Amino acid sequence: MNAPLTLVNDQDTVLSYLNEARKHHTQAAIAKYLDIDVRTVRRWETRQTPPPAYLVHALQQLLPFGEDRPEGAFDFIDLFAGIGGLRKAFEQIGGRCVFTSEWDSYAQKTYAENFRDGHPIAGDITQVQAIDIPDHDVLLAGFPCQPFSIAGVSKKNALGKAHGFACETQGTLFFDVARIIEEKRPRAFLLENVKNLVSHDKGRTFDVIRRTLTNDLGYHITYRVIDGAHFVPQHRERILIVGFREPIAFDFDALPLPPKGRHTLKDILHRTDGSEPELQWDEGRFFDHKKKRVQDKYTLTDNLWLYLQNYAAKHKAKGNGFGFGLVKPGDVARTLSARYYKDGSEILVHQGALKNPRRLTPRECARLMGYPDTFRIPVSNTQAYKLFSQAAVIPMIDATAKLMASLISTKESADEASTLPVPQ
Repeated sequence: MNAPLTLVNDQDTVLSYLNEARKHHTQAAIAKYLDIDVRTVRRWETRQTPPPAYLVHALQQLLPFGEDRPEGAFDFIDLFAGIGGLRKAFEQIGGRCVFTSEWDSYAQKTYAENFRDGHPIAGDITQVQAIDIPDHDVLLAGFPCQPFSIAGVSKKNALGKAHGFACETQGTLFFDVARIIEEKRPRAFLLENVKNLVSHDKGRTFDVIRRTLTNDLGYHITYRVIDGAHFVPQHRERILIVGFREPIAFDFDALPLPPKGRHTLKDILHRTDGSEPELQWDEGRFFDHKKKRVQDKYTLTDNLWLYLQNYAAKHKAKGNGFGFGLVKPGDVARTLSARYYKDGSEILVHQGALKNPRRLTPRECARLMGYPDTFRIPVSNTQAYKLFSQAAVIPMIDATAKLMASLISTKESADEASTLPVPQ
């Protein structure tokens, strides 16, 4: 397959993978796998209609593992993978995931349902030896933020530590990212975390991370806090840290940021005008297509709605800003949080004066994070809310991945890369 990585547009990428998949599967088999009509596949192949760009990862799963891929393609690993938000973006620029680690069983179930790999999902990354991880070009990690115990220079010298991160980050999950980078020496990495990582512990936590990546591991890093509201109808600030092994002119200023407010909740809310797509894999859990409305169970009960109103009034009287967030289709939502499953208070959808507001459905939460409707949700609503609240904003990662794509070269073999000296 000769399709280059630097493609004119995303549809070329999809078509290149579709052409390769057709070497191994019939149109009918591909249609069945994607849950679409076989005529749709035929129209894609004849260029009558363009295939959706988000189908790249699904088509990749139809290829034999290890099959030749587009020129310039690369391998990556997905650490603290969650439900695969970082992975989806890097697959769309030609990457192949060769290792996944995620400890949460519900995230594992969701990940496995959506990414059918030739490798199992590793659980606890702290129990995985770095040398046993496949060689890779790019490391992805949405690692959790944990407190660091800062060790002084004299203590490091007394312990005979050659690298600062070994004593400064031991016991934190960032240590596992650092030890894998040290062992495998990938060309590049992308780390994603909450905005507060920068200010955590008065900036000392981020200082350890920055010094570990630059001084100890010798990578050239750039970082930026970006609001997901540029890409989805949700305020969600996250820090992205991009690192390259070699000096490379990567600049976040080149990242295209659509104006905030361009994307509003009408883009993700279930449509009641008859145009809501009927997704067989959702099995009617979220939307009643016969009645053309969201299932009643997502509307707040009278008791819960009264409680939230009284709670908000009490805090308003005290001069506090605590309360619920009532939104309409033209609005941008607050950040979806891990507590959303409890009462949905931060994002309540207005349903008119005569009806209580409702929670977002898990499908709407998926859309709010930029996941396509082909993404399957095989867990309970409670678990789905938690998983999406911890997920990456896919369009934001996608834009970053595209900015990195031309700088991820595969001219140098993985073996050569792994033998490069670690800066002392």
